[in-house]
Amino acid sequence: MLLDSDEWRRRFAEIKQEAWRLETLSQYLVPHEAEEFAAFREGRPLTPYTASPYTERISRQRAEGKRNGRVHIVTQPLSEYLKFEFTRYYEVHVRAGDEIRILDVTDRLNPLEGVQDFWMFDRVEVVLMNYEPDGRQINREVFEGDVSPFIEYQRIAVRESIPFEEYVNGGHRA
Repeated sequence: MLLDSDEWRRRFAEIKQEAWRLETLSQYLVPHEAEEFAAFREGRPLTPYTASPYTERISRQRAEGKRNGRVHIVTQPLSEYLKFEFTRYYEVHVRAGDEIRILDVTDRLNPLEGVQDFWMFDRVEVVLMNYEPDGRQINREVFEGDVSPFIEYQRIAVRESIPFEEYVNGGHRA
């Protein structure tokens, strides 16, 4: 089943314990980011990003004892998009309570090679994030099957990664 925007937003609004994501791409071409990403690439100043409906939801859910997290698999050198995402969004999202971790596989085997991007909700539902090779989203598809492999992917990703703040402050672990 493919998810439309309303069904997608409902997944996040209704988590009971946790929403968690694995990110595997070095670039995501998101239409609402296009102008800011172009400005970033050109070295133009960006309007400060301090809050959004996403960060407000993260903060609210954190206060309710719910968790939001992700692990992003990266290699050095970071793509322009990752540099943009790290400075534009990740720092603010971490302050809001998003548990962001980085798995740098520059000089090591990727323990999740071949696993695609996904979101997992309360460890009972998985939504596969389908992308074109250039990072354009194709669709979001509810996985219909046993979610236990995805729970294991999450366990591996968290175990093998480090917190975002540690990564950007020189704690690169390859």
